[in-house]
Amino acid sequence: MGFNKWFRTLAAGVLLSTSLSVAAVANAEEERTIADESIYDVLVDRFFNGTGKNDDDTVNTQDPMMFAGGDFNGLLKKIDYVANMGYTMLSIGSVFETEKYDGSMPTSYTMFDHRFGTAEEFKKMVEAYQKRDIKIMVDFPISNVSPNHELSEKQGFAASENEGKIQWDLTNEEVQNELINSAVQFVSTYKLDGVRLTNIEQADTAFLNRFIEQLKAAGAYTIANAESDANFDAKFYSDTASNFTNAFKNVDLNTTVLEPHIEEMLSGTPVLSMTDTIWSDRFTLAATEEGMYPPTRSKISIASTLLLPGVPVVQYGSEIAMNGEAGVEAHQYYNFKTDSELADYVGKLQSLRNDSETLRNGEFKWLENEDGYLVFERKSDEETWIVVINNSSKTKRVHIPVAELGEGKEVRGMFNSEIIRENKDGNYAIILDREMVEVYQVIEARGINTSYIVALGLVVVLYTAFMIAIMKRGKKRRAENSAQ
Repeated sequence: MGFNKWFRTLAAGVLLSTSLSVAAVANAEEERTIADESIYDVLVDRFFNGTGKNDDDTVNTQDPMMFAGGDFNGLLKKIDYVANMGYTMLSIGSVFETEKYDGSMPTSYTMFDHRFGTAEEFKKMVEAYQKRDIKIMVDFPISNVSPNHELSEKQGFAASENEGKIQWDLTNEEVQNELINSAVQFVSTYKLDGVRLTNIEQADTAFLNRFIEQLKAAGAYTIANAESDANFDAKFYSDTASNFTNAFKNVDLNTTVLEPHIEEMLSGTPVLSMTDTIWSDRFTLAATEEGMYPPTRSKISIASTLLLPGVPVVQYGSEIAMNGEAGVEAHQYYNFKTDSELADYVGKLQSLRNDSETLRNGEFKWLENEDGYLVFERKSDEETWIVVINNSSKTKRVHIPVAELGEGKEVRGMFNSEIIRENKDGNYAIILDREMVEVYQVIEARGINTSYIVALGLVVVLYTAFMIAIMKRGKKRRAENSAQ
C-alpha cells in the first residue's frame, strides 16, 4: 500500500472511531401532530410579486386598498426565506377568486384568483414547499362572501346580506354539503396539509364537526380564527393575542396572564399562540405606543410564542417589526430589503425547537414567572432544557437547586455559549441581562475527552509525517533532475 493511501485510510479510521465515540443513537421520529408545528401566516398578495404576467389594472402598490401583485410565483421564489426561519407550515390565506386583496370577498370556491396565479403555479408552489418539509394551509371562508359568488344564485343558499356580504344559510343541509364538498375537493386535488375555516360564527357545532371530520379524512389539519366547541386540531381563543401583547409590549409587565393559556395546552388540547393575527392590529403598534424599541419587543414576543407551550402562529412581517392598525395599514407589502437579523434569530430558535421533541412537548414546569421574568423547564427521559425570558428592566438571576437538575451537570447556553456548573451553594446560577432570551440545555458535565485528544494528536502527527514525506520526495526528484 502506498504512503498516501495508507495515510488516508488510517486518518479516516481514527476520525470515524472518534465520531462514533461521541455520537448519540437517534430515536425514530414520532409521528408529528399540530402541536409540533409552527405556522407562518401570510397574505399571498402582500408577500412577493414573482411575475408581472398576472398583474392587471387592479394592481397598484401605491394604493393600499388595491392589489399589490403578490402571487404563487412570489411564494415560490421566497421559499428559502421561509425555510431559513424554520417554520413548518405556511398559511397563505384565501386563494380563491376575490374582489379584495386579502381574499375576504371570494366569488368562488373552485377558481384561483388570476392575480395570484394559475392552478399549475399553485400546485408547483405547494409541491416545492412540501419537498422542504413545509406544509401548506389555506383559508376557507364558509360565509360572508361576495354577492357575486358563484353559489349566490342557488335557491335557498343565501340567508341574508350585511355590509355588502352574503351570509349563507348554514342550517341548510344542501349548503353544508356544498361547502364541505368544495373544501374537501380543493384539499384533495392539491394535496394540501391544512385548512383554516373562517367566518364560522353562525355555524353550529355539529356541522363544524362533520366539516372537520371530512377535512381530516382528506389529510388536512383544521383550525379556525374564532372560538368554537368543535373538534378543531388546535383551539383558538380570542384573548390569547391580547394576553401575549399585554405581557410583552413593555418590560416589567404581568406575565401570569399567560398561565391559563399554558394550563389549557398542558391539559392535552393544542392551543394557538400569537401576539397578533392577520385581522388585528400589529403587535408593533402596541409596543410603539408604549414608547418601546420595536425590534427588541418583536424578538422577545416571537421567542415567547415559539418557546412557551402552544402552536405558534406568527404573522408575516413580525420579524421586521411591521406596524399598523387592523386592515390595510397592517397589511403592508413585504420589504425584503430590511435587516435580516431578527429573521436569522428566529431561524436559530426554530432549529432548536424543530430538532427537540422535548422542547416542543416535554414536561413543563415553571421555575419563575413574575413581572416579565419567566423561567421554565421542559423535560423528558432523554433531555432537559431551561428557558429564560428576561422581559424586565434589570439583569436577573435564578438559582436552580441541584435537586432539580441533578448532580454533575452542565447548563449550556445555546446562543451565548455560556457554561454553568454547580456552585459551592449547591445551585446552578443563571444570570441574564434585561430584555434577553436564552435557551439552556442540561447535559452531563464534560471532563477532558482523552480519547478525542489522543486521536486528534495522532491525526496531527500523521499529517506532519505526510507533509515531511512529500517534501523529501520533492527534494529527491529535484536532485535527480539536476543530475540528469
